[in-house]
Amino acid sequence: MAGLSKRFGGTQALTDVELEVMPGEIHALIGPNGSGKSTLIKILAGYHHAEPGAVAELDGEPFGLGQVEASRHDRLRFVHQELGLVGELSATDNLALSHGFARTAFGNIRWREMERRTSALVERFGLGIDVRRPLAAATLVQRTVVAIAAALQGWEGRRGVLVLDEPTAVLPPGEVARLFDIVREVRDAGAGVLYVSHRMDEIFALADRVTVIRGGRRIATRPVAELTPRLLAELMAGEDMETTHRPAPRTGPTNPVLEVRDLWAGPLRGVGFDLAGGERLGITGLVGSGHEIVPYAVCGAHAGQVSGRLRLPERSEWWTEARDASGLGLPLVPADRAGEGVIGDFSVGENLTLPLLDRLRSRSGRLRRRRESDLAQDWIRRVGVRTAGHGARIATLSGGNQQKVVMARCLAGRPPVLALCEPTAGVDIATRLQLYDLIERQADEGMGVIVSSSDTQDLLALCTRVLVVRDGRIAREISGRDITEPALVHAMEGTE
Repeated sequence: MAGLSKRFGGTQALTDVELEVMPGEIHALIGPNGSGKSTLIKILAGYHHAEPGAVAELDGEPFGLGQVEASRHDRLRFVHQELGLVGELSATDNLALSHGFARTAFGNIRWREMERRTSALVERFGLGIDVRRPLAAATLVQRTVVAIAAALQGWEGRRGVLVLDEPTAVLPPGEVARLFDIVREVRDAGAGVLYVSHRMDEIFALADRVTVIRGGRRIATRPVAELTPRLLAELMAGEDMETTHRPAPRTGPTNPVLEVRDLWAGPLRGVGFDLAGGERLGITGLVGSGHEIVPYAVCGAHAGQVSGRLRLPERSEWWTEARDASGLGLPLVPADRAGEGVIGDFSVGENLTLPLLDRLRSRSGRLRRRRESDLAQDWIRRVGVRTAGHGARIATLSGGNQQKVVMARCLAGRPPVLALCEPTAGVDIATRLQLYDLIERQADEGMGVIVSSSDTQDLLALCTRVLVVRDGRIAREISGRDITEPALVHAMEGTE
C-alpha cells in the first residue's frame, strides 16, 4: 500500500502511509493509541474509504482500498479488535456467514458437517467451546478464538495476507502460545501476516519486521532483530521512554476495606479473601478457572447465579448476600470495553457521568448541566484523556482513551474498592504505564484495588499480592518479590 491518507472531519487520521508485507513474513504494526492503526486496517478491509491517490496491490494484482470487494477478497483475512461477530448466533453460524453453509444437492444445510468443521477449527485452542451455543453466552476469550477460527477457515496453503488486530488482548499465556504456533504455520505456508499489537514481548517473539506509525504517519520500518524494546518504545513515543513498571511498596491503611466469604459463581467454588486499604490484589488463572468472574461477582455484575457474603467493614458490621452485591455500589472496569464499558453514541462527558446523575440533579430533579460539565472536564484532566472535548462522541477516541474514561467514571464516585478486569487490553505501552500510575495513586490514597488479568505484565507491574485460581478455588497466594512470571505461570498451570 502507498499514499494512504484518511481524514475524519477536522481530524487527519492517516497521512501518506505506505506499508509492504512480504510473502512468508510476520510484519508487526505498532504505534500509540490514536496513531491510525485501526483506521489503516479498516480501510484495508473495506470498512472505510481511503482518500484519492492511495494504491494497493496483492501479489501484483491491484485492488481498490476502501472498496467493498476488497473486504471479500479471499486472500485477505481479518481478525478485528472488535471481533466482528454476531452474539445472537452460534460459532457455527458465525463461521458460515463469511464462507457459506455446506448444503445438500437440494439446498438443505448439512448441520452435522458444519458443526464438525467448526469444532475442528476451534478445538485447536482446547477451550471446549460449544459450537451450537450463542456467542453472547461465551467468554471474551472464547469469542476471540471463534473470530480467529473464522479468519483461518479454508486458509491452508494460500498466498495472501492474514491481518490480526490485537488478537491476544485477552488471551492467557497458554492460548497465546497456541496462537503463535498457528500464525507461524500461516507464515511457513508462504502467506504474509500483518500483526497489530501493543505488547512488546509478542513483537520480539513473533515478528520479522515492524512498522511504527505515530500521528497518522509512518515513522520507520525496521527488522526486529535490529531493535531493542527501549528503541522501539522511543520510536513509538518520539522520546526517551522507560518500558517497565514495578509496583511501589504498599503504603497507607492495612485494615480490610472488603471481605469476601464463600463466593460461588459460575466455576467459582467457595472463594474467599480480604482486601486491605491500599492493597493491589491480583487474581489470575487459566481460561475457565473462574478468575475473571471474581470482579463481576463482587460488584454485583455477574449475569448468572451467585452466592456468598461480602462486607465493607468501614461502612457496616453487617454482611451482604452476594446476590445483592450491586447495592454496595462498587464500580467495575469490565473486560469488554466496547460491549460493556462505553456507549458509543454518547459523548465522553455522558459516559463519564452516567452513574452519577442522581448527585448532579437539583431538588426539582433537573440535571445541572454546568455541574455535569465541570465534573467531566475535571476528570478528563485528572486522568489525561486525549479528546476534542467532553462533548465529543466517545467512539471517536482511541481504545486507551476510552479506557481512561471508564476508569474516571469509576473513580469519580470515590469508592473504597475498585475492581478491574483486563485493565490494559488493547492499549499501547505509554497508555499502559499511565494507567499503572493512575491505579497506584488510588491505592496510595487508601483505595483497595482488585486486578483480574490474564496478562502477567499487569500482575507484575501492579500487584502486591496475587491469588491464583485453579478449578474454581484459590490454589496459591503469591506476595511481594515472589511474584514472578515463572511463578505465576507454574501456579496457573498447576506445575509448581
